[in-house]
Amino acid sequence: MNREVILADLNDVFRDLFDDQSISLNDGTTAADVDGWDSLEHINLILAVEEKFNMKFTMGEVTGMKNIGEMIDIIIKKRRI
Repeated sequence: MNREVILADLNDVFRDLFDDQSISLNDGTTAADVDGWDSLEHINLILAVEEKFNMKFTMGEVTGMKNIGEMIDIIIKKRRI
C-alpha cells in the first residue's frame, strides 16, 4: 500500500466522517484546514482510521501527529510490521 492509496482512503474516511465531499487532503493538511475537526471529532477520526486500516495507534502517535503526512507515515510503518 503506497502513500497515494492511503491518502485516497483517508480522503474517503474524512469525507464520510465530516459529511463533506469537497475535502481534499494533502500531506500538510491539519485540523485547522478541515471544518468541524475539533478535539471531539479527532477521537472519532482516529477510530475511523484505525478501523479502515485495521490497526491501532498508540497514545503517543495520536498526540504527536501534526498533519496528514505524519498520519500516513505512521500507517505505512504499522502496515509493514
